[in-house]
Amino acid sequence: MSQGKTVVTLVIGFAGGFVLRPVIAPMQQEVAVVSPSPFHETRSEARGTQYFVAHIDEARQVVAGCRDGSVRGGECDTAEEAIIKVEAQERRKRFLGN
Repeated sequence: MSQGKTVVTLVIGFAGGFVLRPVIAPMQQEVAVVSPSPFHETRSEARGTQYFVAHIDEARQVVAGCRDGSVRGGECDTAEEAIIKVEAQERRKRFLGN
């Protein structure tokens, strides 16, 4: 008899939870996002080290901008890391004679 009451109580509790869920925790409404102007290019994330290794001149410009304060963000670190990698490859080639 006690087990039957427990099962009934659990079923009523779960059903009540599903019924009252929209009242207890209402679903969040989605906000419409306005896309930026097609004429204005924005970067949402920093370019990676591989990009800067392939474009070493641009990496040097970014690092120079980071030093004078005109460029900020995650690209400073990745551009500097790419320059270090490229210079290490060049030193290795000169040392090994390849």
